[in-house]
Amino acid sequence: MKFDLSIIFNAETFKSLAEAYGWTIFITFFALMLGIILGTVLAVMRVLPQTNVVAKVLNKIAAAYVSVFRGTPLMVQLFIFSFVIFAKIVLVNSTISAYLIAVIGFGLNSAAYVSENIRAGILSIDKGQMEAGRALGLSYGQTMKSVILPQAVKNIIPSLGNEAISLVKETSVALIIGVNEFFTEIKMITASTYNVITPYIFAAVVYYVTVAVMSFGLSKIEKRLRKSDAR
Repeated sequence: MKFDLSIIFNAETFKSLAEAYGWTIFITFFALMLGIILGTVLAVMRVLPQTNVVAKVLNKIAAAYVSVFRGTPLMVQLFIFSFVIFAKIVLVNSTISAYLIAVIGFGLNSAAYVSENIRAGILSIDKGQMEAGRALGLSYGQTMKSVILPQAVKNIIPSLGNEAISLVKETSVALIIGVNEFFTEIKMITASTYNVITPYIFAAVVYYVTVAVMSFGLSKIEKRLRKSDAR
């Protein structure tokens, strides 16, 4: 078995790979957006002052959510979403629903990890910031939105970047629910050509370049944030 790039770089195969790679980026992007939005909500629920019953209940709900999604395998979660919770949708339109379920599944899973990163970022901000905001007449929510979260974001950019990088690689798991993402296409090429070396090396290079580009973009964002702090 030899390394043969002609397996990859022919018009039909390369087009299929490009389309599948596009789905990988699509799932990663929207799952990360869902994870950040929901993760922020969960993080705020976790840090609410435990002064009343509502705050305590919200804290317990958020803690339970994080525990469940971090304590069970992602593959199992995707199976449950696809074949139990959204089973009827799958029967109606299996192609569209598979990608939608992938975004939801990865997003909800990512939210559990993102929420802990954001919570750590919030807790890293000096308590005096909250007290100062309240002293100026801002409500708890206004202070959190305008004072605490903007500062916390700067502290958690690296961890959010790591989550995005992890999502890119984890999308390969989506093949179990019928999503034709990049790694699924690689496996199909391997099966049809009986060549393991070329497709897998090509996949490794593509994933590496993708992660390198994301890391470069992340470093640029961090440098810009550091410059704004220095002013």
